[in-house]
Amino acid sequence: MLTLHVAEASPETAVLVDGATIAALGPYEELAAAAPQARVRRWPGILTPGLLNPYGPEILEGTYHPDPREADTLGTAPIGGERARALFRAEPARLGASARRGVQRLFAHGTVAIAGELRAKAVLEVAQRSGLAFAARPDRLPGPVSLSPRPLVLLPPLAVGGPARFAIFDVPDRAELVRRGASTCVATVIGGRLIYRGR
Repeated sequence: MLTLHVAEASPETAVLVDGATIAALGPYEELAAAAPQARVRRWPGILTPGLLNPYGPEILEGTYHPDPREADTLGTAPIGGERARALFRAEPARLGASARRGVQRLFAHGTVAIAGELRAKAVLEVAQRSGLAFAARPDRLPGPVSLSPRPLVLLPPLAVGGPARFAIFDVPDRAELVRRGASTCVATVIGGRLIYRGR
């Protein structure tokens, strides 16, 4: 099924998706005319290739992402450092479940690719199944480990025939995305599937 994604602040960069592949790129009006049968998804803000988070191991292996059912005892915020290591030592099965929740947090920040070597088999399997792309780690890492690192690392432009992997941010332009960060994400698409929708 064809799906046409268009964001209000960047109608010139609409994306026509066919399965897991980008079938066409261009102005919304042109793509809509060429594929009138396509389902249309309209978004606020801008459509981008999505973000690379260079801290894959730190976020997925070095951080514990609490289950909502643990909110009373552990809270809801990610837990790092020795406290996370202690949780994983006490109950190794937590690692894979935490990684699944961590991947969802990455998706909610427009992340479609991660960098850094994942060493834990359970975490690697979670990341691979999720559809996240793997990229080389930049020579120089941005500031502290974050779901919205600064500076943000945008992936190269989308290409026809390439994977349907992108994100939409509720900002008027890229400068505002840089200023406000990845928490402005409203949708993330991987493999042609809408895997995160903020509202």
